[in-house]
Amino acid sequence: MLFCPPLPPLRLGAKLPVFIGRHPSCELAIRQDDVSRRHAEVRCEDGSFVVYDLQSTNGTFVNGTQLDAPHLLTPGDHIEVGSSTITFCEIDASATPDASADDAHTIIFERPPSAKLSFSGELSEIPTSALFQLLEMGSNSGRLELRSDDGVASVWFQMGRPVHAATEKHAGFDAAMAAVVLEHGQFRFGPCDAMPEPTIQASVTEVLLEACRVQDEVGRTAG
Repeated sequence: MLFCPPLPPLRLGAKLPVFIGRHPSCELAIRQDDVSRRHAEVRCEDGSFVVYDLQSTNGTFVNGTQLDAPHLLTPGDHIEVGSSTITFCEIDASATPDASADDAHTIIFERPPSAKLSFSGELSEIPTSALFQLLEMGSNSGRLELRSDDGVASVWFQMGRPVHAATEKHAGFDAAMAAVVLEHGQFRFGPCDAMPEPTIQASVTEVLLEACRVQDEVGRTAG
């Protein structure tokens, strides 16, 4: 899947290429002036996904390096088009995959909301923002635990909505904001015995939008 919060995640398939660009016809349409109308393309080749630059004005970068040839994607790669960063993730777990994604190398598992889903992994391969969107898509309930150099952060979800978050320094919405920008460390999601008292009255999209806004402000201040 491709993640470019706050845009919805994009599932990749084996048959059709995915175009990234400013034009509305692109599967991943990024409406920014520094993105070309058709900027880049991701396609499946021999069971793997490859990204191409489409002679864009500002170039396509992967993990900070500008492409001068097609690049084979690996989980956690960051595709940079203009000022936007797109994360390539592979999702694979002991859960039932979506039947419509039989031909997809990258799959998203879907279960009924009542199912007790558990999975874990590295944030370098699936950043927290992508985890938030996955849990929202699946209407999942449970606790997401994040361990990084900054300590432990926990976010509780109920039917895909964040209801409470806690870090060593914050609680509620501020803790969710601190958690969603994490990109390094380990994560684990699983069911919890009881939900804490709700402290967050916002959807995943609202949390991601606010996180993007804050990061943009920090970037402008640093610049």
